[in-house]
Amino acid sequence: MDDQSSDSLESISEVGHFIRRPQTQDELLDEMRETIDKLQADDASRGDLKVLSRALKELRYSFRVFSKYHSNRKVTVFGSARTNPDHPAYQQTVKFGRRMAEAGWMVVTGAGGGIMEAAHVGAGRSMSIGVNIMLPFEQSANPVIAGDEKLINLKYFFTRKLLFVKEVHAIVLFPGGFGTMDEGFETLTLVQTGKRDMLPIVCVDEPGGQYWERFRDFVQSQLLGEGLISPEDMSLFKLTDNIDEAFDEVMNFYRVFDSMRYIRDALVLRLRSDPSDEYLAQLNEQYKDVIVSGRIEKVGVHPFESDEEHLSHLTRLRMKFNRRAIGRLRQMIDQLNRDLEPMM
Repeated sequence: MDDQSSDSLESISEVGHFIRRPQTQDELLDEMRETIDKLQADDASRGDLKVLSRALKELRYSFRVFSKYHSNRKVTVFGSARTNPDHPAYQQTVKFGRRMAEAGWMVVTGAGGGIMEAAHVGAGRSMSIGVNIMLPFEQSANPVIAGDEKLINLKYFFTRKLLFVKEVHAIVLFPGGFGTMDEGFETLTLVQTGKRDMLPIVCVDEPGGQYWERFRDFVQSQLLGEGLISPEDMSLFKLTDNIDEAFDEVMNFYRVFDSMRYIRDALVLRLRSDPSDEYLAQLNEQYKDVIVSGRIEKVGVHPFESDEEHLSHLTRLRMKFNRRAIGRLRQMIDQLNRDLEPMM
């Protein structure tokens, strides 16, 4: 995610220009302490303080758990807690969880039964992470993740939903109820508005199922048909009833594209390939509609990327992206993945 908006006002010089450096950890901690002092000065209510205190505790603990697996690719699987083991969607989810774990990916779910349990059954305990919500009904940790150090129990949905999207590299949705719809639309909203870096979003039906087909019909007829979204926004998600296709959609997204980062007014794409000047010329022509000024160009590692040393070997494409045409950006990433060969 873009963490540059909270940068310190202190500047450093770069090629004759002044840029603000990112805040240090100590500066951020001081800022948090200052906020706590302001809460006291505001005479914040006990109820508000309880919400803030609990949320901070939940996030601190959760970040510590996830930090142990920072280098692991992870996929969040959403779906109904009420799906029975004999249901075709449950069986599809088991297969998907197994495929992802075999590829070295960890599987994150809400830790409950149904689809969540199925994903963990497929992945196995060692490759599963559970983010459980404490409810008075229906939600207890499934047997696969229960008692594991990678099980996190949370009171608030908003902290849980943050972890589902912040800590992973793909989102896969199987049929579910209000919660699945909420999580799916929120993920699409975060990606569409640029609040979450681009990632694959896959909606998987049981073989021959129509759950997500009807979802797409609604999106096309009501959202796209009424001009409430752009045609290219349909590129932000994929529908399938085939586990192999779902798996390939996730894996192929990272075939050449590795990651992205905003550095001030520019977007930097990190790639496992080195496109030629001729290819960049074609790319600039095809996607000139999303560039505010200048061109898409190869650049070196920026000083702000010093916290991501493990990515220093990747090729970087820099552009002044308009930050609105996210669907077109997804189309560009798909094209890079199709056209270029990854470096060994």
